[in-house]
Amino acid sequence: MTIHTTHPFGDPDPDPARRLRGRLGGTVTLWTSGRGSDRAGLTVTSVLVVLGEPAHLLGLVDPDSSLADEVSSTGSAVVQLLSWADRDLAEAFAGTAPAPGGLFQQASFVDTVWGPRLEAATTWAGIRLTKAEDLGWSRVLTGVVEHVEIGEENDPLVHRRGRWVRWV
Repeated sequence: MTIHTTHPFGDPDPDPARRLRGRLGGTVTLWTSGRGSDRAGLTVTSVLVVLGEPAHLLGLVDPDSSLADEVSSTGSAVVQLLSWADRDLAEAFAGTAPAPGGLFQQASFVDTVWGPRLEAATTWAGIRLTKAEDLGWSRVLTGVVEHVEIGEENDPLVHRRGRWVRWV
């Protein structure tokens, strides 16, 4: 056995822009869309709310994700804020943890006109897609905010520097 002084998975040539994004951090959201067996979802941290009449919501998603395809197909999505208790669900929807029985079997969801909503989500928005465009390695989904529910903010799930953290 050899002991090294460097991290075994460390990037020898780290991307400075990626490192900057990791230091910005953000509240973790779950974007969901579709109905029945056509439902799709993805954990998203790169989110921006643009105020105005009407307000808009932007999210950067993987252009190869089933969510990107489903939102483009249905024209709508539910964006819900996750809590610390939802971190296993966040991992499953990010594709980094197993989801026995499928993603939507990992928690209770209720149907809305915008797509499936996590039943336990206290804060969420229903958006209508207005634009989807590729930018860099992401697809920017832009939607008009048609509905918002603001609930208690209990222990939000935050992602910073590749880790889940508690907001103190």
